[in-house]
Amino acid sequence: MTITSPHLGSPAVWTDARLLHALEEVVESELNRHLKVAKDWMPHQYVPWSEGRNFPGQFEDGEPWAKEQSKVTELGRIALVVNLLTEDNLPSYHHEIATLFGRDGAWGTWVHRWTAEEARHGIVMRDYLLASRAVDPDRLERFRMAHMSEGFESDNGHSMLHSVAYVAFQELATRISHRNTGHHSGDPVCDRMLARIATDENLHMIFYRNLLKAAFEIAPDPTMRAVRDVVVGFRMPGHGIPGFERAAAQMAIGEVYNLRIHHDDVLQPVLRFLKIMSIDGLGAEGREAQDELGRFLGGLDTEAARFDERLAARKARVDSRKG
Repeated sequence: MTITSPHLGSPAVWTDARLLHALEEVVESELNRHLKVAKDWMPHQYVPWSEGRNFPGQFEDGEPWAKEQSKVTELGRIALVVNLLTEDNLPSYHHEIATLFGRDGAWGTWVHRWTAEEARHGIVMRDYLLASRAVDPDRLERFRMAHMSEGFESDNGHSMLHSVAYVAFQELATRISHRNTGHHSGDPVCDRMLARIATDENLHMIFYRNLLKAAFEIAPDPTMRAVRDVVVGFRMPGHGIPGFERAAAQMAIGEVYNLRIHHDDVLQPVLRFLKIMSIDGLGAEGREAQDELGRFLGGLDTEAARFDERLAARKARVDSRKG
């Protein structure tokens, strides 16, 4: 992709190749920082193996699955399945970022390190779900096959800057979703596991957020346009999961992830860090994108307030029935 920028001292035309080269030192610095603070951990240490009983077909004494065998709440089960199936499409995600960022130098090292860390999340979540008997293993496998058979194509694969902007928000959204799922799971073991995963996701967010900040310094106009486009059109990568819309609605009502959380806990922290509304030195297109972003955020906040009101009314109705 080719993008133009009037920023003083930068090329009149920014290609993805030029941006990748210009940000290489930042990537190397952020990679070294990440490797210093990231801690390796063993998935098997977060799985309640003692709770597991064999499934039919695995051994002769296998026991049929039943929902009541697990202490995980219904909301926790729904969110866990969505989060795991999202992680399952890792091969497609790797292909996307390896194609955009390359496999050489600091970019390539990061791509492979990120992939290895993300793979650990899928491993531990699936082992937990099966060992704790929180889900029907046959249904989970059918969902996995259906979701992965569709693959994944990013809304932002056309542009390196759009992709960096997207993952800066998406990694934080994933962290929040995992953390809230743990809180609502009803199982301290699950909460501990997802807290560990959320720590990784936060470090990934910091990497991309800092990279996005550096992009603003060298190419402010195209970076502002990329942030505007990503924020306005944001979708989680699991939107292709079978039954996603219904599951997402249940997660919204259950306060795992909804409009208010998206606005307050995902968009705003990253945008505040970037000081997005006070960035100057923008050209006409950058200022227009900045203004559009401000208007969109105002509208989203209003929409989130309406959701809050509907959710409060729903809770009041539920409480009155209990009373």
